[in-house]
Amino acid sequence: MSRLEELRANLAQVEDRVLAAAEAAGRSREDLTVVVVTKTYPASDVDLLVELGVRDVGENRHPEAGDKLAQLQRPAPRMHFLGGVQTNKAGAIARYADVVHSVDRAKLARSLSRGAEAAGRELGVLVQVDVDGTDDGRSGAAPADVPVLAELVAELPGLRLDGVMTVAPLGAPARPAFDELVRLSHDLRRDHPDASVVSAGMSGDFEEAIAAGATHLRIGRSILGERPPLR
Repeated sequence: MSRLEELRANLAQVEDRVLAAAEAAGRSREDLTVVVVTKTYPASDVDLLVELGVRDVGENRHPEAGDKLAQLQRPAPRMHFLGGVQTNKAGAIARYADVVHSVDRAKLARSLSRGAEAAGRELGVLVQVDVDGTDDGRSGAAPADVPVLAELVAELPGLRLDGVMTVAPLGAPARPAFDELVRLSHDLRRDHPDASVVSAGMSGDFEEAIAAGATHLRIGRSILGERPPLR
């Protein structure tokens, strides 16, 4: 089987799972965006995904993400930057990312704003939330800090507040974390009605994220296969 056919088959399997989960939750498939996480995979895979109709891809590392975009032979998909961002690299990321899912502090938001302004771009931003507050190595703002950070993002030039994101805690059920993120999203939209994105769920738990009310799913392994070793 060629790589194109392998990706086609994997995308179809994931699409079947997404459709089934949406139907079980009484939700419309149109309300869900699959972000295909292409970190560590070559630009040739991204080109094949674009050929297969994928419009959103996610990357976790700089400069890999920017370098990969520059290597594409097909029109670039929407680039979601998912990983932690060092403030000294935020300006570079703001030049090529379309949405940054991992804004968890004011200093980072300001750095992205400066980079977006310098590039003459508008950058979508999600506030990353550590919904359970455990020290498990996950990044994220505390739930109580989300309103203030979101307000700052909404006010900064070059940034657009799109919503919230979380990563399920290690070694614990994912659904309570996703439910809490959706609750925080509802609260946020009272003041910022356009900030409707709820980014939650990966290959192992995206059905639970759909059931909770997520809008954006970050799926890599189920589509691209086991990741090659990190270099």
